[in-house]
Amino acid sequence: MKPMPQILHTLQRLKWRILRPVTVGSRVLMEKDGRVVLVKHTYDELWYLPGGGVERKETLEEAVRREAMEEVGAELGQLRLLGAYTSFGEYKSDHVLVFVCHDFTLTGETDREIARFGFFDLESLPKDTSPATRRRIHEYRTGSPAPNLGMW
Repeated sequence: MKPMPQILHTLQRLKWRILRPVTVGSRVLMEKDGRVVLVKHTYDELWYLPGGGVERKETLEEAVRREAMEEVGAELGQLRLLGAYTSFGEYKSDHVLVFVCHDFTLTGETDREIARFGFFDLESLPKDTSPATRRRIHEYRTGSPAPNLGMW
């Protein structure tokens, strides 16, 4: 039997398939000394940048700070925008803004959505890093002019 987070995620995807919503999310590329923080969710096998959906009456900045705190216990300092991206996967029109932060502290406390997190060398990410996460890190590493716009 599937664990509860996987069941809930499957139900959420079914809801998206029916309603076809427009969603907004924010993620953060937290980098120090050539290493980046990635998270693995309880309902997925891939590594991602920390982040999630923007809630009602919440700014993009508030959302990324809240998600970083919830997912890895991160207190974020100054943020800069890396880019804005769109995905039409999972039956929704999803718009994701990615921020970069070098000034952060971690408590390492995670919420029930996160199975684990880790610091990884920018040059050698885990093989099971999501393709979109790899693309965002590549844009960051190569110094492509921000803000970037495109597909997730």
